[in-house]
Amino acid sequence: MLFPVKNVPLPSLYYAVTRRNPHVEFKWDRYSEMLWKWKSTIPERKRAFYGKYFRSRGTFISLKQLPFFLATQETAIEPDDYGKFYSAGRITENARAIWEALATHGPLATLELRNVAKMDSKAGNVRFKRAMSELQCMLIVAHFGTEQETAAWASGKFELVCRAFPKETAAARAIAPEAARRKLAAKFLALCPGSPPKDVARLFGWTKPETMAALGIS
Repeated sequence: MLFPVKNVPLPSLYYAVTRRNPHVEFKWDRYSEMLWKWKSTIPERKRAFYGKYFRSRGTFISLKQLPFFLATQETAIEPDDYGKFYSAGRITENARAIWEALATHGPLATLELRNVAKMDSKAGNVRFKRAMSELQCMLIVAHFGTEQETAAWASGKFELVCRAFPKETAAARAIAPEAARRKLAAKFLALCPGSPPKDVARLFGWTKPETMAALGIS
């Protein structure tokens, strides 16, 4: 995680760098500013995935683990798969519009992407945020740097995960979801030994049968 999130038992980059608990003593200083830049530069340099994944909050996923996450989501996609996913009911119309915009135009900054996807009104911005959360939680879209679109803060840029991380996407296609869940469960238990199955299920959003199979519990 970029910052610690309540009820998400995963390490955070904020704590690793500052050794401070942001719920008690959060400070915006040079360390916080450095982390804020890293969330853009690390994915842009293709060193790790970054997006709103766990609890729709800022999450880094290493390139080593990314194929397993993609396999569990079954989103090792091709850029033009948006029609297929929409027809199958896996994404909303707003998510389809954003996906198609990125597939057609390549990486886009926030304001430009909203304009291309026809979500540049105030109501459209609400739809945009919901759809972007949907696409990031499915690991279809990732943050991919920043761009100075206005005189204010730089806007986030977005790209399709399959184009930002093609090797990891190709690797995911050869991994069965069941095998991927076993790998991720083992990794999580190595970080948080003794965690009960319900915590694993809650964290990854798996069903009880999926969780028990991943943990090797009959």
